[in-house]
Amino acid sequence: MPATLINMLLVLLGGGAGLLFKNLISDRLMSILTHALGLCVLCIGIGSAIGTQNMLCVIVCMVVGTVIGNAADLERRLEGAGDFLRARVLKQSGGSRFTEGFVNASLLFCVGAMAITGSIEAGLNHNYEIIVSKGVIDGVTSISFAATMGVGVMFSVLPLLVYQGGITLLAGWVGPYLPDAVITEMTAVGGALIIAIAVNMLGLGREKIKVGNMLPAIFLPIAYIPAAAWLSGVFSGLF
Repeated sequence: MPATLINMLLVLLGGGAGLLFKNLISDRLMSILTHALGLCVLCIGIGSAIGTQNMLCVIVCMVVGTVIGNAADLERRLEGAGDFLRARVLKQSGGSRFTEGFVNASLLFCVGAMAITGSIEAGLNHNYEIIVSKGVIDGVTSISFAATMGVGVMFSVLPLLVYQGGITLLAGWVGPYLPDAVITEMTAVGGALIIAIAVNMLGLGREKIKVGNMLPAIFLPIAYIPAAAWLSGVFSGLF
């Protein structure tokens, strides 16, 4: 939870700065800051990914998880759910500027791979690095959002608290029952997803990586590690 509270604080600070200095913020500055933060996110992802003790596990989980996510078209479903919620809420509110800022910021800050992977990492390993880094990105983004859509952006910290805080608490409750090897590989797979997010932020690929379609991969070490141990025991017993 401490990391989520820091994330909320950074959104509030960024939103306040956006309201106060909206006439001084240029698109060029925001672009440069996004690239700088993208490099930081890349370093975080690499740091998590290289901690793996079983590279085959990471590869299999990434491949199988991506196949599952792509078959379910998770990226499109997440975007569709956000568009549906945005349209319904804005329609019912008469499309007020406050509601527009609140809904758009809430969806951006909550619906994403970094929120999920960071919350799981915080809950399992008490490592707040990913969420705090996400908080810095959210804070910078909230500057431009608040400058254009107003104070409603700052109220997005409420769903952020419920969403990220809830995932963190759930991961914390489940964590003690997971073997250390599973947690290590979940962290490594999460690192690979964070690298993909950084690639998107830096615009390095010809096409945007659909990280949402890869999200199932982070949970697959829970099945892979015991399955691999069982198969190893079976085959070793045959020879």
